[in-house]
This record gives sequence, C-alpha cells and structure tokens, in this order.
Amino acid sequence: MAEYSFLSLLKNAWNGNRDWKPAWRKPDPRPAYDVVIIGGGGHGLSTAYYLAKEHGIANVAVLEKGYLGSGNIGRNTTMIRSNYLLPANQRFYEHSMKLWESLSHDLNYNVMFSQRGCLNLAHSPAQLDDFARRGNAMRHAGIDAELMSREQIRRFVPALDIDFGGRFPVVGGLIQRRAGTARHDAVAWGYARAADRRGVDIIENCEVTGFLRDADRIVGVATTRGEIRAGKVAVAVAGSTGRVMKLAGVDRLPIESHVLQAFVSEGIKPFMDTVVTFGAGHLYVTQSDKGGMVFGGDIDGYNTYAQRGNLPIVEDVMSEMCAMFPGLTRVRLLRSWGGIMDMSMDGSPIITTGPLPGMYLNCGWCYGGFKATPASGWCFAWTIARDEPHPINAPFALDRFHRGILIDEKGQGATPKLH
Repeated sequence: MAEYSFLSLLKNAWNGNRDWKPAWRKPDPRPAYDVVIIGGGGHGLSTAYYLAKEHGIANVAVLEKGYLGSGNIGRNTTMIRSNYLLPANQRFYEHSMKLWESLSHDLNYNVMFSQRGCLNLAHSPAQLDDFARRGNAMRHAGIDAELMSREQIRRFVPALDIDFGGRFPVVGGLIQRRAGTARHDAVAWGYARAADRRGVDIIENCEVTGFLRDADRIVGVATTRGEIRAGKVAVAVAGSTGRVMKLAGVDRLPIESHVLQAFVSEGIKPFMDTVVTFGAGHLYVTQSDKGGMVFGGDIDGYNTYAQRGNLPIVEDVMSEMCAMFPGLTRVRLLRSWGGIMDMSMDGSPIITTGPLPGMYLNCGWCYGGFKATPASGWCFAWTIARDEPHPINAPFALDRFHRGILIDEKGQGATPKLH
C-alpha cells in the first residue's frame, strides 16, 4: 500500500483521484492465528499495530462485531491529557502523550492531534490548593503544568463567566498546555491502516460467541464467521468486557458498565481554542474544528449496555455549560451519543495477563480510554508478546483488587454501584 504524501496527493489530484486504494483489506478469517484480539476499537487496533511493529508478531486477527470504529473510539469527546496526580497514572498517561505527539508521522496518517491545552477551573481556595499539589507532582515527574490566576484565565478564555453569577466564581486554575484533542475516527482509521500494512487481518462483522478450550487454557474463539484458533486471545472490548468474559466463564470482575453521554452543538464562530473543565461539577468542553461545542459530563448512574442515555444527565450537563458560558444559552444542540464505559472500582485501568491461561485482558478505562489509546496498545502488546507486563503497566494488574493495592486517582475509594 502506497505511502500518503504530498506527491501522492498531487498525483491523484491530476488523475481524478482514481488510484486511491482502500485503507485496509476486508479479509476472511483464517483457521488459526498467533494472536486473536477481540475488539476493533482504538485499543484493539493499536495493540495489533504495536504487536507487529514492536514485536514482529504480524499473524494477528482483530475481530470486530460491527463495523470498525462503531464502539467507544467513535463515541467520545476526543480529549487528551496526562495531568494526573499518582505516579502510576503519570507514567502511563505521559507515555501515551509522547506517543500522541508523533503518532501522525508514525502511522503515516493525520490523526489531527491539536495541543490546544486543558484548563481545570478552581472555584475555591481549597480546590486551587489541590490543583497546586497536583501540578507540583506533575512537574516533579517531568510533566508540564502551570497554575493560572483569575485574571490570566479571564484573558485566556474571554467568553467564560468568571463570576458564574456569584455561585461558582473562578479563583484560578491548572493548565497543561501539551494536552488537547484528536480526531477519534482518524485514530481508528490510522491504526487500522497501519496494522493492515504490517499484515494484520482486520475482520469486521465477526462477533465472538464463545471461547475454545484445551482443559483450562483458552485456545481460540467461536464466532459468527466460524471457529478461529489462536495461541493467545486478547480481550479489549471496553464496556462489553463483562458480557464477553462471561462467555469464558468469568462471572465476576471489578468493573461495571455504564453509559457516558456526549454532546455537540451546532457550529458557531471560533471563540475558544482550548479544553475547559468545570471544577464545581463535572463538565469538559472544547470547540471542534467545525465550530461545534463538544462536551460531556457524568456517567448515567445505572448499569447498562445500551448506547444511549437519559434526560437527567442531559439537563445536568446543559445547566453546567450555561453557567460557564451564558452566551451559549441559545445555541442549539445538534446531536448526542453514548459510549459504554467499563468503570473499574478504583478508577484506573486493567492491563494484564489472565485471568485464564492463554487469555489477556485490557479493560477498566472509565473516562480515560481515548487519551490512553497509544499507551494502552503499546503496553498491551508488550504484555501479550512477553507474557509479562511492562514496568509502565505493571501496577495495573488485576490482582491489585485482591491485594488492596488500589490506584485511587480520585481519592474516594472503591465505589461499586455508586459511580
């Protein structure tokens, strides 16, 4: 498959764009592979790519039950950051940030990564102290962080109501300027094309219906397109983890599935070129290249596998949006969507061998799945290829919940049924 370049663009412009080839093949599944990855989202595709690129394992199949990118990789708010407090999360997400910074060049595909910054608003002196603590921890880890005063924020985001009607006044904030956004579809397409170019089979409309066993060991999968045997089977299906693992007889995992809604408004003139988060509630918002306001907030508070939400969360998110930006109150909402979140009990991911021989598990991403896409695939590929975690993802083992070594970034403890 040809490289994308200025010369290829010029050539196809002259011949009426007749020579562009499909970005990836549509192969039929073979009877056996070295590795089968269940899940054709960002994490599954990036894992396949790094298996081929970093470890020379190209006899890989990625199985997607629908069309490529139909899950959470195409149902998110596209925000990327590494502004974490705890060392395990700092190392992981900063590794992801560094991969993001060279990803378009690495994949030979423009993922539209825009480092426009992420500003967390503080609404009380105590909250600003907490942000200062996080910022200092980040800088000790070599991650960029900067405290902003009220006046700096006023100049940086002029449309923001600094006074919030007196109820939630802004007293300052913490910004990571290397943070930003990327185009979610382009990330999926870029990883798919790059993995395909290295020999990976991407098999769409292929739902896993069961697991093949040799005694206790997983040796393949049963699918709607036949049985496929594999030396190793990796599961990266986000909010569907519970359902897929139940097919293997694993009924209890420290995760829950919830829907997370996201929204986009009609296009308006550019007035904000950063990501802003509301510290007195849960709202994150940016303006897309098309002019629409892209934003989201809390998950719906009930367990579900449905890719839709309910009206109380819509009302909650809209009220916070209007409190921050009163000038947007008459802007129309264009559309909304929902992604199924696999919420872990400590808010941090699981990237591990097991829980069954021959199986590997990637789940528990909560709100952080999209920004983790490169590091997740990189670390999961290492774990699959070497049958042991890389030091970066070693803390994210499944047994931490049994051993009590939780990575509690939010600082509120494990909260089953209370996300």
